[in-house]
Amino acid sequence: MKSAVNSAAGSQTPPTASCEQREEKAALQRRLARIEGQVRGIARMVDEDRYCVDVLNQLAAVHQALRRVSRQLLSRHMRTCVERAFIHGDPETKARTSQEIAELMFKYSR
Repeated sequence: MKSAVNSAAGSQTPPTASCEQREEKAALQRRLARIEGQVRGIARMVDEDRYCVDVLNQLAAVHQALRRVSRQLLSRHMRTCVERAFIHGDPETKARTSQEIAELMFKYSR
């Protein structure tokens, strides 16, 4: 996660991670590795001409897993980057962070 508190030029630096944040990051990485394995399995299913419904069911499972990762990452972003921007950021940083959140909400509401 990159911090929105740094310069508007885009040189965003990640904050120092607490033990809890490192554990959460490791959990996200494990979940993404599992999803990666699922996607490889789907590719094999397609190569093997498996029944379309079976492939579609696996795709739906991957889609759901990615949505869970997105929700977890968004939650983490709100608790860390956004909170820090509103507590310690200047007005420009707060405005930029508000715009980012609005864009994310629009993107995830589709």
